[in-house]
Amino acid sequence: MKYQPSPSTASTAEFDPQTGSLLERVLFNNRIVVILICSLLTVFFAWQATKLTINASFEKTLPENQEYIQNYLTYEQELTGLGNALRIAVVNPKGSIYQAEYLDILRQMSDEVFLLPGVDRVQMKSLWTPSTRWIGITEQGLDGGPVIPDDYDGSPASLDQLKNNVARSGQIGQLIAVDGQSTIIYMPLLGEASTGEPLDYAKYSDLLENLRTKYQDKGVEVHITGFTKVMGDLIEGVEAVLSFFALAVLIATGMVYWYTRCVRSTLLVVAASILAVVWQLGILPTLGYVLDPYSILVPFLVFAIGMSHGAQKMNGIMQDIGRGYSKLVAARFTFRRLFLAGLTALLADAVGFAVLLVIDIKVIQELAVAASIGVAVLVFTNLILLPILLSYVGVSPRAAKRSVINESAGYDIKQAPKLWAFLDKFTQRKWAIGALVGGAFLTIGAFALSTQLKIGDLDQGAPELRKDSRYNNDVAFMNDHYGASSDVLAIMIKTPDGECSQYETLNKIDTLEWQLKQLPGVESTNSLALLSRRVLSGLNEGNPKWYEFLPNQSMLNYMTAGAPRGLYNDSCNLLTLYVYLQDHKADTLTNVVNHVENFAAQNDTDQVQFLLAAGSAGIQAATNISVKAAWYQMLFLVYGAVGLLSFVTFRSIKAVIVAILPLMLTSIMVEALMVQLGMGVKVATLPVIALGVGIGIDYALYILSITLVGLREGHSLSQSYLKALNFTGKVVMLTGVTLSVGVITWVFSPIKFQADMGLLLSFMFLWNMLGALILLPALAHFLLKPNVISQPVEAKNAVTV
Repeated sequence: MKYQPSPSTASTAEFDPQTGSLLERVLFNNRIVVILICSLLTVFFAWQATKLTINASFEKTLPENQEYIQNYLTYEQELTGLGNALRIAVVNPKGSIYQAEYLDILRQMSDEVFLLPGVDRVQMKSLWTPSTRWIGITEQGLDGGPVIPDDYDGSPASLDQLKNNVARSGQIGQLIAVDGQSTIIYMPLLGEASTGEPLDYAKYSDLLENLRTKYQDKGVEVHITGFTKVMGDLIEGVEAVLSFFALAVLIATGMVYWYTRCVRSTLLVVAASILAVVWQLGILPTLGYVLDPYSILVPFLVFAIGMSHGAQKMNGIMQDIGRGYSKLVAARFTFRRLFLAGLTALLADAVGFAVLLVIDIKVIQELAVAASIGVAVLVFTNLILLPILLSYVGVSPRAAKRSVINESAGYDIKQAPKLWAFLDKFTQRKWAIGALVGGAFLTIGAFALSTQLKIGDLDQGAPELRKDSRYNNDVAFMNDHYGASSDVLAIMIKTPDGECSQYETLNKIDTLEWQLKQLPGVESTNSLALLSRRVLSGLNEGNPKWYEFLPNQSMLNYMTAGAPRGLYNDSCNLLTLYVYLQDHKADTLTNVVNHVENFAAQNDTDQVQFLLAAGSAGIQAATNISVKAAWYQMLFLVYGAVGLLSFVTFRSIKAVIVAILPLMLTSIMVEALMVQLGMGVKVATLPVIALGVGIGIDYALYILSITLVGLREGHSLSQSYLKALNFTGKVVMLTGVTLSVGVITWVFSPIKFQADMGLLLSFMFLWNMLGALILLPALAHFLLKPNVISQPVEAKNAVTV
């Protein structure tokens, strides 16, 4: 990094405006033009920001290039409601479902749901839909019909007939609760590819809530689960998110004012950071993007990063004014001294976000795009516009004088504040060894704990929401009252056309079913093979001796002809094996998926293939596999990119090691913290490490850049580090604490994944700050040495590192 000395004169009149880099001359010699352009852009982007919408997409949560998802998308149109679907449980609090009043309310609700937009009406099921049928044994043989009798009139005789039909329908535990007090309306939703328009999850959630309120007023209880409802509840929490944004602004403003005691410069730094958020929110709709519940936190991070860089620029200008420079000279001097370090830090932030693009999940990719746009905007608002504005506004004389109270200490440790004197000890061998040994112990312990980190969800229900949220209470109700949970993993069995009922194929399915039922977490299964067993037993007066899978092809063909299409498709070349799981926890999914993969490897032929996976649990399993593959790839890329940018800045491998190693310790410790807090690596938590590394490098860049300048001037490491503490150390501590306090407030958010991200980011901000203040000088003691320590202060020789 090229060092540029301070101007030799303090007044604007004596300062040569043609000095400095070309960029500095273009910007500061045309300040009015720059401000005018930025003002016009602000008006435009503010207008564009009014067009920004918040929505979600089921398709965007899918890792589309993952093998399982490719299989699912290939056969999506032939599968029965295994994508985005809702389950509405309607409970009779006054007794069983076999009451005329309850059934009438259920009929009204079923009819209303049928007419809702986006519902796949062909696949929708409830007690009142004609597709819900029973099969039984009569004197004439097999018989069947709709569960609700055609002549149902609400009389006691009709209710008794309904009860008998339900018992023979096989729907107890699926559409009908085991305790007989509730039934489910199953409503699969059409995909975006089918409708041509994205589903508005916020409006759809409101429709469902209005439906809930309407029918609960009629005396029933309503519980709703499904992806659409999760997204709707997350979007509903946006109002709370906005309140946390306002709180973060207030905290940051208060902390910066406490440090500067200057109202004008504090408000200017806050305004520049808010301006960056406005630009970012305006650019997104201009490029055709929307905000979703996963990227709603990005504006927080952009504001936080902006405050960090803005405070550094303000601090530099304040100190230079305190030394006697004019506002303009101080602004140009600070720009000259810190622009490269700030640009590198922002590039590191952008790279930290951009590496998320390698993850094959669109919601994460769009988060990366939104965050990268925000960081790019900060280059203009906080690295360029803010110094130019401060060159006009300046700072209060009192604040400028206060900022250089300790300036007289210079490179003299004897005159340094006590905290600086303590931190300076880590440049000495004894303390440096102690810090590095302590860091090594922390690394080993954290790494041992981090090996227990799981991929995927570790709790039942929707981990994005609180355990006691309305949605997760609804999930708990479903799990308690229905034998077949909403966590369905579907295995697709591909066969030649018209051969789905072949004995050899069904026999393999029957074997796999039996094996899956022995696995922990598997509650039940359903397939054409299982139906064949039940029908064969029914044809023989229900004798359990006939509950066997016989090699009788004619009988299998006969039973297949009357089987529901959900078990096989119209072309009879695709069978579906439904596996109902107790939950979608990481261990449950891993066990089932590994077993099916092993079975397929042993039983697949050219004619028959067992393909994973569809259903909510199948999609979750595919997502977990993609996240696991991306986890270490993402870490490798983010550290590689940050290391490369640091090398471009410092031109020293050893300096890069000094900057990177404290970040690596923090990353390992954050993984250990996730284990301790019971968090898994999933879509919501995956970006945290990349964000923490990208933002955390800022501290090292600012401190190390000033330290290297001192070393190049011929000072000792202790003197150079003390100079860095005097110039940037205070702001590093300020921003570290400010960012941590700002995001730790997220733990009170009703959105669980926001609370998790707040806790993890707060931890990373603090530890990255401590690493830059403690481990960085300790590592520098062994890796960074000036050529000639005895050189005079004026020397500008390069340092050998």
